[in-house]
Amino acid sequence: MLPRSVVQRQNQLSRRCAGHVANFNKRRINRRWEALGRNVTFEVTSEAPFYETIQNDTCVLMPEVTSGPYLWPRSQILRQDMTEDQLGVPLWLDIGVLDMATCEPLPNALVDLWHCNATGSYSSFTELSPNTPFPELLAQLNVTDLEMGVTDLHTDDSTWLRGMWPTDANGIMEMKTVFPGYYVERAIHIHIQVHTEWSIRNNGTIIASNTSNTSNTISTGQLYFEEELEQKIMTLPPYASHTQINRTTNAADSFFSGGMKGGYNPMISVVPADGQDVRNGVIGYITVGVDTSAIENVGN
Repeated sequence: MLPRSVVQRQNQLSRRCAGHVANFNKRRINRRWEALGRNVTFEVTSEAPFYETIQNDTCVLMPEVTSGPYLWPRSQILRQDMTEDQLGVPLWLDIGVLDMATCEPLPNALVDLWHCNATGSYSSFTELSPNTPFPELLAQLNVTDLEMGVTDLHTDDSTWLRGMWPTDANGIMEMKTVFPGYYVERAIHIHIQVHTEWSIRNNGTIIASNTSNTSNTISTGQLYFEEELEQKIMTLPPYASHTQINRTTNAADSFFSGGMKGGYNPMISVVPADGQDVRNGVIGYITVGVDTSAIENVGN
């Protein structure tokens, strides 16, 4: 549980920025789908985000939520397409990052994403069954002292559905992936971290830009989708082949409510990529508010 002083600070930040958030979201830029192909340049060449202004009517400070056991920093790569060979409904994520200390968009923040594939497996952990409850997996591995984010459980060097990209001058980044599937006892979700003071190794993974060899992680959370959308997509291949377990809904998920603390809405809003049918691909957008003064130094 967070100290009372931290909770009070988070509530104050959310209230103070409410008016600014509303102004960010008054206007939505209607652009043609072809706009995704336009290039911009900032440090590296990137695709321009589909939305030019931060989108999310309910944006406040994103609550801190566990990074989970499937974070493996050595597999997180700087790129805008983390699909690799994974099948599924195409998903383009537009993520806006708001600095709650200034109530302004946060440029050059590294947004770090990872999620499971259509049948529930995570890259780097492909030998761990997505249908076996995690305590049972730990027992099979003879792990009795798990420390989340520290204990090494990775089984291989695969990197699919993991990627990082910095926000542009407007505080927005874009990532191409596929719609996630699900694994035992968890709702469909995407993990997200936001880093500042970062740089990249030659192999594309993150390294600190400070002398202590740590990265400044200012937020760790999880993002979700509406049930109606999930029901549509889970009937499609390859999602429909995952019949060994039942899908956990958002309401039944043990972490979902924690992601809504302080009034934050962790739901990704979507529009059909072709303007007609979400089953052909979706653009998802969300705004995450981060406290840039709340730095967690994490060694890499």
